[in-house]
Amino acid sequence: MKLHPLTTTATSPRERGREIGTRYAVHVRAASARYLTHFELLGIPADVVRDTTDASHAALRAWAPGLADESDAMAEAAGLETWRLAAVGARTEILTKAPAQGECTTAVFVPPSGGAPETIQTWDWHSTLASDGLLLALTTQAGRRVKLFTEFGTAAKIGVNDAGLGLHFNILSHSADGTTAPGVPVHAIARRVLEEATTVTEARDIAASARVSASTVLTVATFDARDGADAASIEMAPAGVAIVRPAEDGWLIHTNHFLDPGLAAGDRITADAVSTERFAHTSDVRASMTSLTPAARAAAFCGQDGAGAVVCMRPDAAQPLHEQWGTLLTISLEIPGFALDYRAGTPDEAARDGLHRF
Repeated sequence: MKLHPLTTTATSPRERGREIGTRYAVHVRAASARYLTHFELLGIPADVVRDTTDASHAALRAWAPGLADESDAMAEAAGLETWRLAAVGARTEILTKAPAQGECTTAVFVPPSGGAPETIQTWDWHSTLASDGLLLALTTQAGRRVKLFTEFGTAAKIGVNDAGLGLHFNILSHSADGTTAPGVPVHAIARRVLEEATTVTEARDIAASARVSASTVLTVATFDARDGADAASIEMAPAGVAIVRPAEDGWLIHTNHFLDPGLAAGDRITADAVSTERFAHTSDVRASMTSLTPAARAAAFCGQDGAGAVVCMRPDAAQPLHEQWGTLLTISLEIPGFALDYRAGTPDEAARDGLHRF
């Protein structure tokens, strides 16, 4: 995956969307075409894709009109019908119509003795869908500065803001997904948290204010010199919202299955997502991952298994292209420093080659 960094001075969502759509028109159009083809390959009928997109985009416009404006302006500038890009923004909501898919491993450490959170995440997805990604630095109309990673067409995935809040993003799957009217795109919820929240409580309140039709978990970590560090995983599903706190040793680990006992009763993640295996591996190596540089943390994340670690996902060439998974990104949040440390690739590659800073 090739990452494209952009620092925009546009504070208006529509101006920002127009800038991204103009500058990256080829990538915006490609993301839309690839996802629409992907939905077709998964057997999701075209009318279901369109109806879900339209309803989810309407829910977005009611909940966060600026983000709907940004998406529409991006599409228009790239020469697309607006719904074709909105389908990428609502891709998680559309994918509830297909078998559950897992992606991503997140680990956050809140030092019990004080100090800033230490984080790392892998983003596991299809390289055929995300050959290019966006690193975006923006300033909101309220003056909040945000840096984030996302796909072209989705509002946000992983990022930090200048209030000392960082956010990681993992997909979940619940039996209630797709059983209600299409809701606010979960990627847009991540974006509003980054743009508006300064505490875990504020992040939880933003998440709880959105009606969702797909499940996800936002792992939020905060730090300031006066109040110290805090973290929580905010699990969201049509069945409700739950908060998961760090363990006594300060570690908060999340993969793609629910940890809250109530929501876990409806979990429908499949075994081939190796979610429990990735969770167990990360739990086993967590003690070795503290007080390290991002590259050293990535090496410790792999543990003794190195490049063969379960958190270093590689595509299975025996599977059709649309069913091949791989770790496309390894990323760490520098929350006090308001920065993303990243490597396009697996944790063992990040450990070997180092990480870039954005």
